[in-house]
Amino acid sequence: MTSLADYKNKRKQNLEALTKKLDDISGNNKSYEDDRLWKLERDKSGNGYAVIRFLDSPKGESSPYIQVWHHGFKGPGGWYIENSLTTLNKSDPVSEANTKLWNSGLESDKNLARERKRKLSYYSNILVVDDPANPQNNGKVMLFKYGKKIFDKITDCLNPEFQDEQKINPFDFFEGVNFRMKARIVEGYVNYDKSEFENSPKPVADSDEAIDTIWSQCHSLQEFLGPNNFKSYDELQTKFLSIIGSVEDKSSSNVEDDFEESVEYPSTAKQEDIPFDTDEKLDYFKALANEA
Repeated sequence: MTSLADYKNKRKQNLEALTKKLDDISGNNKSYEDDRLWKLERDKSGNGYAVIRFLDSPKGESSPYIQVWHHGFKGPGGWYIENSLTTLNKSDPVSEANTKLWNSGLESDKNLARERKRKLSYYSNILVVDDPANPQNNGKVMLFKYGKKIFDKITDCLNPEFQDEQKINPFDFFEGVNFRMKARIVEGYVNYDKSEFENSPKPVADSDEAIDTIWSQCHSLQEFLGPNNFKSYDELQTKFLSIIGSVEDKSSSNVEDDFEESVEYPSTAKQEDIPFDTDEKLDYFKALANEA
């Protein structure tokens, strides 16, 4: 049994332990950011510029990118921000509910399904060539999370529309190209239309040894598809029902909600009024949801 003398001697230690516990709960000493992830920093006007190089598949893996579907929306019970099991070609309760709503024939149900639609993110390794806002990142191999608009530019690079355009694999270590990333605000939205790949393929480094070093520094992409990044169907169902505040009929087809698309919300919207408009807001809301 702890004596009063022991208690008195450990008072300072107990205070420090309690303070740390409170900090952990409040998030003061807890980072929800993955410091391996690179993000384009934008100025107060919403403009951002950097040069990056997409890198090929990490050693032991077969693809230079992976895609993850996720849901981010607010209901009466709070925020629902979770990765979708459709990423793994499995049934997901929100997608099933959305399919039922979409097929009901009611426009109000379709609008609700649109509010809850899944969003698509891609992950790749990149070499940061020039990051004017954060020059300490230059030369680093980092992870990059991006959306459909940028992925479409990769697709266009791999499959050019016109015969006079050169077909380039932007991920190739030896014959890839840099990507000039340009962000601006257009009609209240973050826009990447001016971003472009350079036209002249070149090695990512000056020697085979340097290229191999860069390759060795690539982070696993398959880890984002690991089981620890996805809750079970039952866990998601319980969370979903607690968020929407009512029990919905779970009987629906397994058809994926093909009405869904990747969107970016107006940067001028109030933070509390939208699920997210950037990865930063998604991470922020995810932290709040986890603490709830």
